[in-house]
Amino acid sequence: MRVNCVGAIIFDAFGRLLLVQRGHAPGLGLWSVPGGRLEPGESDEAGVRREVLEETGLRVTVGRLAGTVHRAGPGGVTYVIRDYLATMSGGTAAAGDDAAALRWCDRSDLARLPLTEGLLDCLTEWDTLPAA
Repeated sequence: MRVNCVGAIIFDAFGRLLLVQRGHAPGLGLWSVPGGRLEPGESDEAGVRREVLEETGLRVTVGRLAGTVHRAGPGGVTYVIRDYLATMSGGTAAAGDDAAALRWCDRSDLARLPLTEGLLDCLTEWDTLPAA
């Protein structure tokens, strides 16, 4: 079974990347870009806006698709995750919903944090790493 998911790659004015620490499985305790499952009938753009608002309190404008990854999940599920570039348009950053914490990260932070599987590789491949 395939589960459609979306994520948001968001940078602040200093070129730092917004990461959330997952508060629930899959990925409990790991850091990743905000995102999650699409609801039935929901477009990718609407899903990105909803997930970012729920997890971070931020409103965003959704940009271009950065890339797509497939991740194996429990019980034979495959998560199909489409990550989009997004820019902040309002709100106040605060962890919410299933995010245990959030932080703005530069490139050196990525080497120190426990990231979700493949995140660093994808950000590198898609040329979407934060500032050094």
